[in-house]
Amino acid sequence: MSNFSFRKFFTIVLICFFGNLQPTFGFDKSDVISNYADIALATYGDSLIEAQKLLLSVKVLAQSPTKENLLQARKSWIMSRVPYQQSEVFRFGNAIVDDWEGKVNAWPLDEGLIDYVDRSYGDATQDNPLRNVNVIGHTSLKFAGKTIDTSTISKLLISETMHEADGVEANVATGYHAIEFLLWGQDLNGTGPGAGERPASDFDVKKCSNGNCDRRNQYLIVATELLVDDLIWMVKQWQDTGAARTALLANEDGAIGSMISGLGSLSFGELAGERIKLGLVLHDPEEEHDCFSDNTHNSHFYNIKGIENVYLGQYISVTGRFISGPSLSKLVSQRDILRDKALRVNLNQSLKAAKALVNSAEQGVAYDQLIAEGNEQGNLKVAAVVDALLAQTLDIKALSGVLGLDDIDFEGSDSLSSADAVFE
Repeated sequence: MSNFSFRKFFTIVLICFFGNLQPTFGFDKSDVISNYADIALATYGDSLIEAQKLLLSVKVLAQSPTKENLLQARKSWIMSRVPYQQSEVFRFGNAIVDDWEGKVNAWPLDEGLIDYVDRSYGDATQDNPLRNVNVIGHTSLKFAGKTIDTSTISKLLISETMHEADGVEANVATGYHAIEFLLWGQDLNGTGPGAGERPASDFDVKKCSNGNCDRRNQYLIVATELLVDDLIWMVKQWQDTGAARTALLANEDGAIGSMISGLGSLSFGELAGERIKLGLVLHDPEEEHDCFSDNTHNSHFYNIKGIENVYLGQYISVTGRFISGPSLSKLVSQRDILRDKALRVNLNQSLKAAKALVNSAEQGVAYDQLIAEGNEQGNLKVAAVVDALLAQTLDIKALSGVLGLDDIDFEGSDSLSSADAVFE
């Protein structure tokens, strides 16, 4: 090869890697988007499978309200959170998911809306007159100038009438956390050891504790059936002709932007900010994501796992099936291999920091104890997760520039940008 032809060849290679021409690696943006949608379908599909198992467990509990069956229902709830928390990365950037999410994972909630609460819970407030209205304890309720028939606890009653009643977001009547409260009851331990301690007799119509056991069973079953219905609907949105998949494939650059938005917004404003830093700053267990069950360590870990799933384009289903395909990581590495490597390193660090919370809980020190005022070592352990998430967010923020997209804004949080505001 002559010197001229060699220079020409070398120039073409440089243009391919660093210019507008991109080399072919056997996939394009549409393949990355399709794999993203496949992972979403598998993740919501697993969430549905686990919710169906949960429904069977709560029906067994209602028929035979023993301590063993209550513990099994709680175990089923915890298992149902494993795939669902990995799905939350699809919420941000996908309007169809974000509009739906409030029905299945809204928190925190004023649990007095649903059932009896301890006297220390307090009374209704001007901001929320329904704060302790206790649907389970009443066959009719008066609010907004109307008398509401609550004699039958139906899907329509809790999803349309009571959920976010009076426009108050804390009036959460459906979803995972309503079910969690019914299975565990209030966690009255503050930042001390222990989760909710609802007795199995709360579901025993023959030896009923705290009254209304038949209605408590009814509410629990209906809420879980509704969760299954909602997940069936979401699974359909990610199938081949589903609205979520179709919308993404219609605009490739917009879809890649949605993926980046999901990674960044969950990593930054939602997880590092609202779910972790806020509770740490306030030292408040009421800001704990799974506050009744003390399962928050797992929720945070699987949120981060979901972020990794999307970036690497892979997912391990509950059946053991491994899904892998063209990914954002591969797309980024074509243009900036160092940026891709840095993000993968930071994702691993975030998972490592979150795994420390899981290890702590397994050793008997739960998340709400770690954020307690005066627990310096615990606070540092939780703060390490925030720091790792902030580091990975910087790399996520850079992805739009690497891929030639417009800059993408992520959801923020006062606890990150204006810490003093959380005390106002």
